[in-house]
Amino acid sequence: MSHQQGDDVDYVADEHEMEELDVFIDEFQDIDLDGFDSDVNERRGIDLDGFGSDVDEFLDVELSDVESYIDELQETDMNYRMKDISAVDVRSGRDIQGIPWERAIVTREIRRQRRLQEYQNYENIHQSDEKSEKECKTTKKDGLYYDFSYNASSVIPTFSHTQLRNMISATSKHDVYLLSHFSLMHWSSLTCVKTEILDLSGHVAPCEKHPESHSEGFTHTEVSTLAVNDKLLVAGGLQGELIVKYLDKPGVCFCSQPTYDDDAITTAIEIKNTVSGALHFFASNNDCGVRDFDMETFQLFNHFHLPWPVNHTSVSPDGRLLIVVGDDPEGMLVDSRNGMALSHLSGHVDYSFASAWHPDGRTFATGNQDKTCRIWDCRNLSKSVTVLKGNLGAIRSISYTSDGRFMVMAESADFVHVFYVKSGYEVEQEIDFFGEISGVSFSPDTESLFIGLRNRTFGSLLEFGRRHNYSYHDAMIWAL
Repeated sequence: MSHQQGDDVDYVADEHEMEELDVFIDEFQDIDLDGFDSDVNERRGIDLDGFGSDVDEFLDVELSDVESYIDELQETDMNYRMKDISAVDVRSGRDIQGIPWERAIVTREIRRQRRLQEYQNYENIHQSDEKSEKECKTTKKDGLYYDFSYNASSVIPTFSHTQLRNMISATSKHDVYLLSHFSLMHWSSLTCVKTEILDLSGHVAPCEKHPESHSEGFTHTEVSTLAVNDKLLVAGGLQGELIVKYLDKPGVCFCSQPTYDDDAITTAIEIKNTVSGALHFFASNNDCGVRDFDMETFQLFNHFHLPWPVNHTSVSPDGRLLIVVGDDPEGMLVDSRNGMALSHLSGHVDYSFASAWHPDGRTFATGNQDKTCRIWDCRNLSKSVTVLKGNLGAIRSISYTSDGRFMVMAESADFVHVFYVKSGYEVEQEIDFFGEISGVSFSPDTESLFIGLRNRTFGSLLEFGRRHNYSYHDAMIWAL
């Protein structure tokens, strides 16, 4: 994995968010500027009289000026920000992101076509998506499995590295955890309240003593991945840091930096029960290692070395097998007890950053920068059984519902695909919006799907609810 942080490349945003200027133009027409500090306008060199009437003149304004101007608006009493959007708003015709397409210079359809043509997918192997396209399955995109429920615009999901997007973790249909800049946050969809769980912008140190704990703690930790399981939260950092917190206890219970390699990035975390039933967490690192930690003793239980930097690891439902993918087109199926490679996974043509097991323990999926997700069957790993194609960018996050009926596949931006597994992945629901995706997560009971959306103007946490065909229940909802 390239040592390229999200802030360094600004999640490939500057070039793409220039596209939003035509939307900004018309948004400013609705702002009441009475009493606004005229000096701000002069400093920015923006003539607010008739703002938006001369498109060509406005397009000469630097994006940084526009962003600074928005920031200054937000600091005034006008409290300029997007409002949360409900399912009722969307049924009334509002866009799920609140984008005022009716006032934009171009239609949503035209903007979508431009985005598909102009978006620059991050790849390590040139034109890898073109090499894999012939194998891809043609799917029907008429599935409807999850309905839009809510857009929490007060929640700003972020990520620290443009290739790592596992920053959303739901522990119930009402509880979701995410990264927002340097804060680990909790959002309750029941109360619509966000709460800071841990501020990593300053110094954090463990309040418990464990033999392998980094007692001095860490300062200014940039979180690259996170996972939450019940009451346990584990965050990994760009310098190889590991920070563990029990959500029902104050402070941090464990800090560790098991690697000081120059490319020590913690790329993925998974919390799982092992074969013995003990709770462990597995940390993948860019130093070619996978580390298995016992959560009872906080000791390193196993350390496996791979021939390439590891970008993601998934543990099988029975805890016996690991899918390991990284900076190589081939992935590996590995014995979780000794790290022995059981099979190579050949088919992808670029580096992989996502993987997930189906609850049946026989099939699993891998996601790649060649814009494909491959489905594998443990009974015959000579080739993948299905190849699914993304629209825009790399497949950076994959997850199955706990009942195994659905699989979600998130691209780097704009598209999340929900596949009906029993159809042989031939039918899907395509969720379509604008912005970089920080992560996706099903709730354990399968009732909710959360999508983190990073975007300077329309960034938010999107919530979708599982559709149930209960006519009496639907009638009650519509009556409300």
